[in-house]
Amino acid sequence: MAEENKKLKVIVFQINNEEYTVPVNLVGSIERLMPITRVPGTKSFVKGVLNLRGVVTPVIDLRQRFGIEEVADTDATRIITVKIHEMSVGLIVDAANDVLDLDEESIEPPPEVIGTAEADYIQGVSKLDQRLFILLNLEKVLAKDDVHELNELYV
Repeated sequence: MAEENKKLKVIVFQINNEEYTVPVNLVGSIERLMPITRVPGTKSFVKGVLNLRGVVTPVIDLRQRFGIEEVADTDATRIITVKIHEMSVGLIVDAANDVLDLDEESIEPPPEVIGTAEADYIQGVSKLDQRLFILLNLEKVLAKDDVHELNELYV
């Protein structure tokens, strides 16, 4: 009996026409853009906080986090809430596309890309049909210093 390939269920989203993924088990919800309250003294990629069903949730802009040029929000812009380090964080993305099962064997290490801000945040890449997916390492996207700063927003 052949052993079945392990699958990784991911949410696919877009930033700057690139497709990124995060594991479904880390995602709390996908929301339309809503009013965000700016918090003074935070890093530029921290957009502020929002009240999401009674929970104050810090929100970061992944375009700014990756050093990608900002664009105007559209009807497709979404906030993906993820749970990491025992807290929820909202990630602003250009669009949320799909839920997919990726073969874990199809995930390759990140390419050796020099000079791109986002390279540090990549856990791996995976190809499916004609699409290339970039698997984000949320541990690095939300580095300890940044998460500590976001935690301060709760106090």
